[in-house]
Amino acid sequence: MTRRLILMRHAKSSWDDPTLPDRDRPLNTRGIRSARALGKWLAEKEYLPDTVLCSPATRTRETFEGLKLGVLPVKYPDALYHASTGVILDTLHQHGAGKCVLLLTHNPGCADFADRIVTSPHDHDAFFDYPTGATLVVDLPVESWEDAAFHSGEVVDFIVPRELTD
Repeated sequence: MTRRLILMRHAKSSWDDPTLPDRDRPLNTRGIRSARALGKWLAEKEYLPDTVLCSPATRTRETFEGLKLGVLPVKYPDALYHASTGVILDTLHQHGAGKCVLLLTHNPGCADFADRIVTSPHDHDAFFDYPTGATLVVDLPVESWEDAAFHSGEVVDFIVPRELTD
């Protein structure tokens, strides 16, 4: 059996209020537009998750809400806030459910995880930078999310919001 992972970095956040703690920064206008475009792209491509694992930060929550994917089971594990690659994998092992998981998190862990989860990286120029809103769709040859392992996934698709909004 194959499980599908959609790995997304949050959309562009606002720095308008320098007094806000990092965890509380919202999306800016471009980020809101990007989240909507990414949601439309996911729906058009039929990359629809069964469950969502989302960092509890405001910008990741707002990115998920902006995707407008409907009502889905969502968990907000504290561990995903600026998680390392190993923590992201552990979180997927512990909380992954269904055939397709959308995982929303932050760099640098998100970029490193994207590179390590696949057998070979996507040839997109932005793959290693993993800019805001970057989204990887990868198939993992596992029966259970607990079996997900580094260097096992096959890239299905990769996109950055600028390709959808510019």
